[in-house]
Amino acid sequence: MKKTLLILCLLYLTSCLTVRQQDLDAWQGVPVSALDTHSIFLTMPMVKTYSAKGTEIRNYVNGQTISRCNSNAYGTGNVSAQSFGNSANAISMSNFNAFQNCSSGFVACNNIFYIKEGRVLEYKPSGKCFTNETAQPEKGWENL
Repeated sequence: MKKTLLILCLLYLTSCLTVRQQDLDAWQGVPVSALDTHSIFLTMPMVKTYSAKGTEIRNYVNGQTISRCNSNAYGTGNVSAQSFGNSANAISMSNFNAFQNCSSGFVACNNIFYIKEGRVLEYKPSGKCFTNETAQPEKGWENL
């Protein structure tokens, strides 16, 4: 029952976390220096590429590796030893079986910015993303 309640609460909370259009629109036409000095995007690894037409594409990756193992040690185990007069002729054998199931994955939001001539054309997050006012250009970037 507790597990079901926890899952329902998490689903409710994550349903409130969406990508808001006003956060995306706030970047259109903004100079790239606002992005270069943004306190949130500065903390993320960034991959920069260029399209054939010269558009700069920046991907600020916000993610983490998630791993989980279920250890279900079950099975059989035995040890036997036989001796035939001296230790040189001793035979020993062991046999154990156990099972462990592990999985891992990388969950991320790819914050993709398209830039041309020093200005942001579009902000297009992709993946497990949500935005709020902290994802908009910060006040005072012009002074940095």
